[in-house]
Amino acid sequence: MLGVGLGVLMFTLDTSIVNIALPTLVKVFHTSFATIQWVVLSYLLVVTALVLGAARLGDMVGKKSLYLGGLVLFTFSSLLCGLAPGEGWLIGFRALQGLGAVMISGLGAAIVTEVFPTSERGRAVGIIGAVVSLGIALGPTVGGLLIRISDWRAIFLVNVPIGIFATFVVFRSVPPSVTNPIKQKFDVLGALIMTVTLVCFALGMTEGQNHGFGSPRTLALLAIAILGLISFLWVEARMKQPMLDLRLFRNLQFSLSLLTAVLVFIALAGVIFLTPFFLELVLHYPTQKVGLLLAVSPVLGGIVAPFSGNLSDRFGTRIISLIGLLLMTVGCLSISTFNAHLTELGYIVRVAPFGIGLGMFQSPNNSAILGEVSPERLGIASGLLSLSRTLGQSTGLAVMGTVFAVLTLSFASAVDVTKASPEALVFGFQGTFHIAALLLLSAAALVAFLWRMKRRK
Repeated sequence: MLGVGLGVLMFTLDTSIVNIALPTLVKVFHTSFATIQWVVLSYLLVVTALVLGAARLGDMVGKKSLYLGGLVLFTFSSLLCGLAPGEGWLIGFRALQGLGAVMISGLGAAIVTEVFPTSERGRAVGIIGAVVSLGIALGPTVGGLLIRISDWRAIFLVNVPIGIFATFVVFRSVPPSVTNPIKQKFDVLGALIMTVTLVCFALGMTEGQNHGFGSPRTLALLAIAILGLISFLWVEARMKQPMLDLRLFRNLQFSLSLLTAVLVFIALAGVIFLTPFFLELVLHYPTQKVGLLLAVSPVLGGIVAPFSGNLSDRFGTRIISLIGLLLMTVGCLSISTFNAHLTELGYIVRVAPFGIGLGMFQSPNNSAILGEVSPERLGIASGLLSLSRTLGQSTGLAVMGTVFAVLTLSFASAVDVTKASPEALVFGFQGTFHIAALLLLSAAALVAFLWRMKRRK
């Protein structure tokens, strides 16, 4: 648990830790913000595009060996990032770091599910969920602290000793993985189509956010992504040994649990992306205070996650997930009451149900997804779980950002959201979180349906 947990912590920490360093990197390398954004984008694109391929390889050659390879590559590329002489090198090394991260993110939950018995699965997955929340919460805070104490290179070099220690622990403590005894071929064509599809989707969402969803480039990228998805499903249905066995989705419990995770991460992306805008543009809080307030929700989620895992082992995954989703819905409705007179205590009280609900939902839902597949398919199930997170967040970032911008600008005469009046920002923020609450209520309805289905059996 320590070895896998440290790997997952490094991966989640590095997803958010770099964001706070972007303004510093623009100054250091004398470059544009559009160029330096690729430091984040190159990492996320590799993680999104290759997660299913890495997960499938894990089922074929063994999850432990691939996870170890990911840790070594992530640690080495972190060292290279810390020594990068220019922005081009840094972007390239970040893509390499993403290649290591994809093995960690795709296989961490699968290893934990495989090693721990069914009676302890909820608690074990709950601890991993707590580590993910901790990584998200610590990213901006630790990043800001390291830059203040040293410089931007420290946010990458800090991974090196942690990575070496985690590699040693995993090598010594994690038992060999379950693999399929039948000799298998890797589906190169399926992997290639899926990579192109996911890259185009992620880029399309980013372009849509920056240049509008009506721009020719955005429409072209999203059209390629749709064609790619259709081609992928056609190819996989005809393969003897496909990268993604589509028969997995015949299991309604598995499929709807994944859909629920996507809906939750769409709403979560809205919270992560929009709340800093509100705190800075409406309440005029300094960046340091915003960073601390943003940590409230993931810290509460991290505290609750192991307990929710325990409760799911005792009372079942569905009822605990449902309670979590209802709490998140209440949290979204509370957040939708933010106004220009909000106090720090008022903020904490309103976001608390969302953070607690996320902690209660995530661990049991992850446990339910991984519990629905056979041991030799755990890798691909864990990969799909990771993909649901990434796709949900990239979709949520674009969709929630667009909804917020449309609502805000419909109230104001400004051309840009950052130039809008506080009243317009409050209107846009409140309307967006009403929509997020509806999304979470839909997810709760799905889980309630799965719970009733399970009870009838």
